[in-house]
Amino acid sequence: MTVHEQPLRHTRTLRVPRSRGAISGILLILLGIWGALIALVGPYFNYSYGTDQTWHWSAARFWLEVLPGGVTALGGLMLLLSANRIIGSLGGWLATAGGAWFVVGLSLAPLLRIGEIGAPLSTTNGGRAVAELGYFYALGAVIMFIAAFALGRLAVVGVRDLRAAQQRDQADRDRAELERARLRERPVGNGHHQRPDTDVDESPTRSGQPADPGTAPTTRTVGGPTDNEISRDRQQSGR
Repeated sequence: MTVHEQPLRHTRTLRVPRSRGAISGILLILLGIWGALIALVGPYFNYSYGTDQTWHWSAARFWLEVLPGGVTALGGLMLLLSANRIIGSLGGWLATAGGAWFVVGLSLAPLLRIGEIGAPLSTTNGGRAVAELGYFYALGAVIMFIAAFALGRLAVVGVRDLRAAQQRDQADRDRAELERARLRERPVGNGHHQRPDTDVDESPTRSGQPADPGTAPTTRTVGGPTDNEISRDRQQSGR
């Protein structure tokens, strides 16, 4: 392998099949949508946190639920659509950040002064626990787990990735060789192939007679007489 092939091979291995992060991306998109909308539609199903009004909007809901849910969904979409290892990893890290904020955001809200979201409206301990887990803690933990799994898959360069990179390199070399051959055989204006402007005159001096062994081949320009031809013409005219 030459020195200039190593960066090319590294660039090739950055490409991954879209199926590598497809399942993780879909799950993260669904979880992000859940985290962003459950506070707004949860009261329809008696699953409320802070208020029993549907589509109730506040600054705290934006910072603690809608924003991390949107970031998680965006990261999942990048994982789902990207065929590049770096872009897919960026999507995984975005989803990880969204999940982490679901876990710690509720505790940091008073310190950051982004508003209060209230408490679960359920009157039972089990109902309150389910609301806290489904709105924040368990949701964030599951998001981080899936995102970490996707990041781990993207970080590994498997045998299939290397084999695919080698095949792409070979295909590029074959295309370049075909292009060079096509350029060499490209015809000129009258349909004939290109040829050098000068050639060596190795033909006999007269029809049926060999060339003078003491005379070296001469170079002539296409379309013009050689020095030997001029000399022969002078000798014939003198006779």
